[in-house]
Amino acid sequence: MAVLSCLFAALALGVAACGDDDDDEGGQGGDGGGSVTVYSSLPLQGASRPQTTAMVQGIELALQQANNQAGDVTVNYESLDDSTAQAGTWTPEATSANARRAAQDESAVAYIGEFNSGASAVSIPILNEAGLAQVSPANTAVGLTTDEPGADEGEPDKYYPTGERHYARIVPKDTIQGAALATVMKEDGCTSIGILHDKEVYGAGLARNIAGSAEEQDLEVAVNTGIDPKAANFRSVAADLRSGGVDCFVFSGITANGAVQLYKDVEAALPDAQLYGPDGVAESGFADPEEGGIPADVAEKVKVSVATLSPDEYPPEGQEFFSTFEEEYGEPNPDPYAIYGYEAMTLVLDVLERAEDPTDRASVIEALFSTQGRESVLGTYDIDENGDTTLTDYGIYTIADGELVFDQTIQAAG
Repeated sequence: MAVLSCLFAALALGVAACGDDDDDEGGQGGDGGGSVTVYSSLPLQGASRPQTTAMVQGIELALQQANNQAGDVTVNYESLDDSTAQAGTWTPEATSANARRAAQDESAVAYIGEFNSGASAVSIPILNEAGLAQVSPANTAVGLTTDEPGADEGEPDKYYPTGERHYARIVPKDTIQGAALATVMKEDGCTSIGILHDKEVYGAGLARNIAGSAEEQDLEVAVNTGIDPKAANFRSVAADLRSGGVDCFVFSGITANGAVQLYKDVEAALPDAQLYGPDGVAESGFADPEEGGIPADVAEKVKVSVATLSPDEYPPEGQEFFSTFEEEYGEPNPDPYAIYGYEAMTLVLDVLERAEDPTDRASVIEALFSTQGRESVLGTYDIDENGDTTLTDYGIYTIADGELVFDQTIQAAG
């Protein structure tokens, strides 16, 4: 648990990175097969900390089970922080510094990150030019990989200056999440919905996906506009929703961008409305009032979509993961994202074993994009030519006593 201890020390000291500097230049492993380094870059401070701490634990558990080996290569791991204490969320500066650090480390062969799609929009071009394999355990923004509905102008080509792909993700993209949210709103009897987004890559793109899927399902989209995430309150936009006659509201964004105050203001303006949110607010900083989240009387009206399911909805490998996680960390109800941290590292280890030369970055990328029929804790999936997973399941959660409670699985086609 040296890395985790280092993580907590870094959090306490407010520094951006941790790891053993002795490993920075790589070197020979104990078995003579050489050594490589895998970096992760996640927001370890602010509202996302419970999720990303669980992710780091999942990453470390996967590495521990493999005895830090992939074939005959020793795998070192360095956990980096793309957030700052002042911002309380990821920042472009911290993200860029992390990507450049990994890019300049000759022993680096893979990079797990980012957690936020907006952060990946910063790191992808840097790592693309470095030819370093990147696996996101959480990104969903459509435009990071395709120009399908939900993508912005110039996406995704602007993220790949070399014209080659190096980035993959293990979470279904937002065409799937948008369809899942529209489907559950339709099932709940919504007729006219209001969408507000935080104007980030993730939030604005997902808002387009929700709106498109809602219209396909004959739901009226009465409002779809961006907010000022730094506003002191959102009473004005909440009044616009009321004037628009919406009976269901969904915020497309992350907790750090004013989500808690926004839901309180919308609930006050529309006390009979049903409220929805995406994975960007699926965290204790939003759900738990003791951690600054929404109050219980608002939470009882909220449903949240996350690309994670109840443990008993996963294949046997996934259920075994939750048992092992509890044995290792004493946590019987881990954050849903723990399994994605675990799978991200397990995929990287598998890729290194399959790569013709696991110490060569180009060889590692080639192996990553040849992933087919992978039987994992999440289920069986491929990585397609764009870097997207073929998984499509989304979980819908309610909130009770400050915690997310699994409600149902939505199988949506994007």
